Amino acid sequence: MHSLISLFVLALPLTSAHPQGLTERDGPAAGNIISSCVAPNTIALTFDDGPWQYEKDIVATLNAAGVKGTFFVTGTLYNCIYSQAAQLNATFNAGHQIGSHTWSHADLSTKSAADVKLEMTKLETAFANILGVKPTYMRPPNGNSGGQAVSVLKSLGYRIVKWDIDSGDWNKQTPASSLQKFTSSGAGSHIPLMHETIPTTSTTLLPSVIKWAKGKGLNMVTVAECLGDPNGAYTTPVAKTGAKTC
Repeated sequence: MHSLISLFVLALPLTSAHPQGLTERDGPAAGNIISSCVAPNTIALTFDDGPWQYEKDIVATLNAAGVKGTFFVTGTLYNCIYSQAAQLNATFNAGHQIGSHTWSHADLSTKSAADVKLEMTKLETAFANILGVKPTYMRPPNGNSGGQAVSVLKSLGYRIVKWDIDSGDWNKQTPASSLQKFTSSGAGSHIPLMHETIPTTSTTLLPSVIKWAKGKGLNMVTVAECLGDPNGAYTTPVAKTGAKTC
């Protein structure tokens, strides 16, 4: 009997502990730093620093083209995230991915472990109240992930997303100059960096990028999808909070 029980135990699937009660997922493990897609023939358009007034137009353009984007948003960079709750919900409900970009757009590489955690958990509270979920993907402001950042982000269950094409829209590059970075990017699947707070990104660069990507036969998907993790972009929070202020 004892040998039968032992055989039964050995036959059970192995499991491992995951931060914040996360279950095993198909995508990269928590703490991994990602800069490009793994799914072939894909491109994950990303937009940082919102939610802001141009997000509505960006989402409308994506929707009209039948493609998806990923938005890495903050709590207080341009305004209080709660003032953009309706638009954030519209973006989320349209199937675009929402990720964390920290509460205040802080340089995590200069922060203590406690401060890194606070930057993330304060934004998690807002996500819980507005969307009812917690993202499992984040982008560190300016791509800075030194110091205590990676270890804390791993403990919180986050995958760390950087980029392999920088549009330069944040640095006052023209849409034409930014587009050239896409067209000269070569073969492969990419995660480009754009910003939803730049008006010409909404009006000019994004439509041009979509036209180029469709011409190349690239599938424009979310970051989670381009990493083979279509169902792993979020985990449901244990509880919501009554605090809805910045």
